[in-house]
Order: sequence, then structure tokens, then C-alpha cells
Amino acid sequence: MRIRLTREATIPSPIVLERFKHYPALGPKVLFFSGGSALREVSHALTRYTHNSIHIITPFDSGGSSATIRKAFGMLAVGDIRNRLMALADTSIQGNPEIFELFAHRLSREADQDELRAIISSMAGGEHPMIRAIPDPMRKIIRTHIHQFEDLMPESFDLRGASMGNLVLTAGYLTNRRHLDPVIYIFSKLVRVLGKVRPVTSTSAELAVKLEDGREIVCQHRFTGKETGPITSPIEDIWLVPSEDETTPFRPAIRTKITACIDQAELICYPIGSFYSSLVANLLPAGVGKTVAANACPKVYVPNPCPDLETLGLDITEQIQRLIRYARQDDPKHIEPSDVLDFVIIDSKNGTYTGLPDRDLLARQGIGIIDTPLVGTNNGKHVDPDLFAGALLSLC
Repeated sequence: MRIRLTREATIPSPIVLERFKHYPALGPKVLFFSGGSALREVSHALTRYTHNSIHIITPFDSGGSSATIRKAFGMLAVGDIRNRLMALADTSIQGNPEIFELFAHRLSREADQDELRAIISSMAGGEHPMIRAIPDPMRKIIRTHIHQFEDLMPESFDLRGASMGNLVLTAGYLTNRRHLDPVIYIFSKLVRVLGKVRPVTSTSAELAVKLEDGREIVCQHRFTGKETGPITSPIEDIWLVPSEDETTPFRPAIRTKITACIDQAELICYPIGSFYSSLVANLLPAGVGKTVAANACPKVYVPNPCPDLETLGLDITEQIQRLIRYARQDDPKHIEPSDVLDFVIIDSKNGTYTGLPDRDLLARQGIGIIDTPLVGTNNGKHVDPDLFAGALLSLC
């Protein structure tokens, strides 16, 4: 298939992909707005082609061990950030597989608190096997952070099911005057993260949605269908609130660092993942849409090729229009649909979409459709990481 950008491009392009594969350190700056685990395998596959991908992550997760940390310290969620750092880590470097194992490790959900506190103490003291396996100086840095968390941890803190990676990142955040960038930088260097990971905002906030039946739900974990039952009425609107006790919308502005990340992107991707809590959530802070619109690079939406509990009642055309709506909210009178979206990539042969995109409507908005293989033959209806990477990078 051939499409017209500023040049002729073949999707996927073996020549382009081979060039990137030979020089990944010089690969393109592809920016993703995402969160959660849906892009984990794709992110790892991308490291074979580029070490310059940029991952803007939602810090609004309110479930699991992230909820325990957020309630204890009044901070943004770090779980999805940790997940992406590990997906981009170079596991071929000595010590990195051991750090990867530690960061991915979760404490037992069945053990009592005294036993779990003893495990934390043994890690801080360097006695635990997982810590001893990590070579210096990385071991000392990680031990220091675990010890700091041990000191800062409230007496009532529930360690059951806690992610060690989340605890380490939390300690770094708290001891760096509640700035997350320094600890992200430190651990990006420790495990040689082959890309850049940043939270879309450093402001702690919660997601709130209004359903078509009039109900309002605050906190992400209550409407995703993963920790509670799935929603029974479609989502009509989504916004940010300062805390779970408030429903008044607010829009924290993105930092200059995030503006710079978006400005330098050579391709912007709205990827697979939970539509509202992972994708649209990144577009809610003030300044995201305006900055995206100002960048002339290609902007691509890759919708989920399998059912998403958050898109109840939305066909794929409506999903595209919702995405455009939130991406334009900084200035809807002056930001055109084609300023924030150029292409939609689908796999109509293998994907299970709710309808297919309305080609005429999208054409009137200046948006093209790319229909190319994305779904693997051996992984159900999920995106194949290499097919995804190939289609996306061919547009660079």
C-alpha cells in the first residue's frame, strides 16, 4: 500500500525499517501518549529500531498498589511509569536483568506485615538474594532508595502486593522534593532505558467521568472494569479533578519539559490501550492539544483491534471523533481536526472493531486511513508488536 505524506511511503517499508535497525541510536523520535501495560511489548520491540522514542504517561492510576502509595503520600501514580521504564530497558547490559527482576517483583499478598517489613529491611541491608545479585554501584543506589522508603513508610502502610519498583521510585520522588524527573533520570541511566519516559503532568489528580445515564464516577479504577464490574452506561465525558472527594473539573498546565518533548517529536502516536484512562487522559492537561497542533509531524491513531471495556457504545468512528474533540479542547475554534490527527491505522482483515471508520467523514476532516496488517496470527486479536512497529516507523 502507498500513501502520500511529504513523500511516497510504503507501509510497511522494509528498507526504512532495515535502516533504523542498523542505526537505532539515530532512530526517529516517535512520541506516544499512553499508560498501562498495553504498549509494553510494542515499546520493547521499538528499541530494536530506535532509542529515541518518547513516552508521555498518565499518572492518574488509582488502583492496585499505586492506590496504596498515593493515599499514603498524596502523590501521583508511578506504576505505569515504572512499567514503561522496564519495557525500554536494555537487558543485555550486566546487572540490568537483575534490576529488571527486582523492579518487577511484587511482595506476597498473603504474608503478614511483620514478615513483609522484614523483607524490606533485608533488601535495604543488602542481605536479600535479589539485592545481592545486583552489581555495584547499582546495588548501593537501590539499597539507599529502599532504606529511604523504609524510613518514610507510615506505620499503617500495607505492603501486601506492593511492587518493589514502585517503592523505589516513590522513595526517589519523596527525597527529591517531590520531583519525579530526577529519579526517572537516575534509573534510566542505571538500566540504560532506550528512550524517554515522562509523566504528562507532575500534579497529583484523579480522573472523573460522566456516564450517559447521568452518573458521575471519580477515580480511574472504578470505571475501567478491571477492579470493579464493567460500566453499564457509555462514558459521555471525562475530566480531571484535584482529589477523589471533588468533581469540579480542573486542567493543570503541562510543564515546559513536556512541551519540549512534543515539539521535538517526529511522529506522534495515539496508540492502543484503554481509550479513556490511558489515551484521552493524557490530552486533558492544558497545553497538550495546542502543542500537538503546532507540530507539523504526522499524527497517527492506532485503535484497539479488540474490545475495550471503556468504549462501551462507541464505534470506531465515534472513538476517532472523541479523540479529536479532546485533542482540540485548548482552542477548538482555531485547532482543526487535521492539526491533531493525520492518519488512522487499522487492520480490517484481522481486527475486531466496532464498525469501520467513516472514510468520507474523515476525508472531509483531512484524515486518511491506512489499512495494513497489525494483528498477529498467534496472539488472539491483539496487536503484534513487530507489525505495529513496522507500520508506525514506516511513516517516519
